[in-house]
Amino acid sequence: MIWLTWRQFRLQALVVVGAVAVLAVLLAVTGPGLADDYQRYSTDFLNQLRFDRINEYLYIAGQIVVYAAPPVIGAFWGAPLIARELEAGTHRLVWNQSISRTRWLVTKLAVTGLGAMAVTGLLSLAVSWWADPIDDAIGAGQTSGIYNVPRLLPPVFGARGVVPIGYAAFAFALGVAVGLVVRRSVVAIAITLAAVIAVEIISPMFLRPHLMTPVQTHVVVTTDNMRGLQLSGPEENPEVMRVEAQLPGEGNWKLSEVTVNSAGQAQKTLPSWVADCGPGGPNATAEETRVRPPFSTCFQRLADEGYRQKISYHPADRFWALQWRETGLFLALGLLITGFCFWRIRRDLS
Repeated sequence: MIWLTWRQFRLQALVVVGAVAVLAVLLAVTGPGLADDYQRYSTDFLNQLRFDRINEYLYIAGQIVVYAAPPVIGAFWGAPLIARELEAGTHRLVWNQSISRTRWLVTKLAVTGLGAMAVTGLLSLAVSWWADPIDDAIGAGQTSGIYNVPRLLPPVFGARGVVPIGYAAFAFALGVAVGLVVRRSVVAIAITLAAVIAVEIISPMFLRPHLMTPVQTHVVVTTDNMRGLQLSGPEENPEVMRVEAQLPGEGNWKLSEVTVNSAGQAQKTLPSWVADCGPGGPNATAEETRVRPPFSTCFQRLADEGYRQKISYHPADRFWALQWRETGLFLALGLLITGFCFWRIRRDLS
């Protein structure tokens, strides 16, 4: 059974493993030089790195390939695994021999599923190892060009550590289950591909923020930590809808931010006098600019009146805690879906 399973699935395996191997070789060749540059340039590492196009392309390619691995594995390894047999009717030949349905499914899932997790794990390990100097520099506060997203934030988090393994296991199990239900390879591939991509998009927005209780803090806005003002209404008489402040430290994942008054009540808009702060719009005259109070004065007034920013966030040191929790959750989902596959193949298929 193991030999037969390998024969049936070797083409898909060789294509994916070949692509991973090419990327792994490139990362292995360039990784030591990247680490040396980080030690050499220290605080100016990312500014130096932006002139190296090869590393820039590898950084982007690594992110894309790791994110693409679970959908590809689920759609092209998992979905056709059983659907192809059911569609062609070859499963009846096997079941009429000495091999039971359970053994048949166990062998297919073990060989292909564990292979999928191993390939994804090695890929994620290679990319995480190669990008570690970049992630460390960003975590220390450096930014330059495309290197500006800390590893805890959604665009990077899913392409680091052990999370891709959990997604690969879930995607593979989902593909097998969809194939068992629809019994058509092409349809199962399309459904699985769409479903796994949707999960990868939805998870950072609705699942990951709630895996741990966010930290709540209050920050007083100053000219040093202010990161933006949102205005609404006509240019002559705008209304300040919100202000954004930077959290202390680097690499944190801000989930929400709202301005509260001295009583702790959330404010939909800031006081009207805030719109009169700063240099004014592009059409402001020199006299109008001269008489407008500076932001420092306005922010001090906001602080004196008890206004502050209530921020909910995950600190940077929660990276691995969130990684293990999300991985465990998707591994558990994969096991539940696998259990459904065994129930389905014993009860509803002939």
